[in-house]
Amino acid sequence: MHNIEQNLHDVRNNIILAAQKCGRSPEEITLLAVSKTKPAEAIAKAIATGQREFGENYVQEGVEKIQQFANRNDLIWHFIGPLQSNKSRLVAEHFDWCHTIDRLKIAQRLSEQRPESMSPLNVLIQINISGENSKSGILLEELEELAAKVNLLPNLVLRGLMAIPAPEEDYEQQAAIFRRMEQAFIKLKAQYPQIDTLSMGMTDDMEAAIACGSTLVRIGTAIFGAREYGSTVR
Repeated sequence: MHNIEQNLHDVRNNIILAAQKCGRSPEEITLLAVSKTKPAEAIAKAIATGQREFGENYVQEGVEKIQQFANRNDLIWHFIGPLQSNKSRLVAEHFDWCHTIDRLKIAQRLSEQRPESMSPLNVLIQINISGENSKSGILLEELEELAAKVNLLPNLVLRGLMAIPAPEEDYEQQAAIFRRMEQAFIKLKAQYPQIDTLSMGMTDDMEAAIACGSTLVRIGTAIFGAREYGSTVR
């Protein structure tokens, strides 16, 4: 088991330094621990170190973990993987957030399937900011229309945007892509007062994302070590 306590401490310090460097308050940035493929004991260690928000990419695996930690009502679970229609009910019934809305049909299903006993599901619209054919997400020019429709759904709250840009080694190139997201986010915020979340930045591009207004960074490897495949349930 990697030293999750030390890793979390280091990641939080890096967030503080990146925020200070661009004149932002570190409190504006949420650390989402990406716990996909990680065993429950790794999550338990992160919880013991004060981590409360976790991101899962696979519906079934995520639901099992949510159920394992059901006795803790202070955890916030984010679904951050691509979502197929046939899995939408599980996300609607178990998760607090869904970051990957990229078509109206999925949003409608999530809204219809969200139990009345739960608070509305927080959702982000995923932008395919690098225009990659293989990636989920909509193009920026489609955002206005989708946002207007998602915003009307009764059991969802549209909170903002998410992006997974194509990997770029160079800081300036990373920042150029993130700035386009920041502009779209600012524009959306002006239309919808509840918009407050810009989910972008991972282990390798966190600094550029924070400089460009990210409010939530999704960090897996730097906390839990390299991903473990094989034994986990999909």
